[in-house]
Amino acid sequence: MRAGTIFISSAIVALGLAFAGYFIGDGFYEGRKSERRVTVRGLAEQEIAADMANWRLRFTAAGNELTLVQGKIEGDFLKLKAFLIEAGLTEAEIQLGQLDVVDQIAQQYRSGPINNNRFIISQNVQVRSDKVLTIEALSRQTGDLVKQGLILQDNQGPSFVFTRLNDIKPDMIAAATKDAREAAEKFAEDSGAQVGSILRASQGYFSIEPLVPTNDYRGAQGQIAKKVRVVTTIDYGLVD
Repeated sequence: MRAGTIFISSAIVALGLAFAGYFIGDGFYEGRKSERRVTVRGLAEQEIAADMANWRLRFTAAGNELTLVQGKIEGDFLKLKAFLIEAGLTEAEIQLGQLDVVDQIAQQYRSGPINNNRFIISQNVQVRSDKVLTIEALSRQTGDLVKQGLILQDNQGPSFVFTRLNDIKPDMIAAATKDAREAAEKFAEDSGAQVGSILRASQGYFSIEPLVPTNDYRGAQGQIAKKVRVVTTIDYGLVD
């Protein structure tokens, strides 16, 4: 009687271990299956046009009489403003910037004669407008200002930027995701599997570049035509 009880107890324990081993093994198998994945990148690009122009202008005047030099600067600003407004800009788009005054006699390390240019005044003007094509055209007509006596300095031309990235983000992310899905499906087809659900996704970053590649920073900023680019990284599960 006691031997029979021991046998039955041993059989129950053995059966329990067998079932436990099965479930542990099956769980490991399922875990291994969940590791079947493919990581792909999706690319989306879109050509756009800049919608905002920034143009910094700086002009100077020099002389021995401070009031006369100041008067020249003020007159030159009126000429510049008339030049811009005549083309279609508004006064709100023309911002008077910093005024720099240099007294050469007061300069500690000055060398050489002053030659009737004791005072040098420089005026900065910032133009900011969404009239992109107008600004581009004006930047090629600065010779007209020179003919009127404006001495322009550091005129590197306007820079053009795109400010409506949020408007195109959803469609571009969708396009990049579609591109990634197609890459995953090709990989799955070659490996005899099917693409499952998304396990992890990273949007990546958006970049706005000149449409025509250049190593010149000013040349890049001066292009109205731009290219927006985004790369997404997505992990897809693979199923049989």
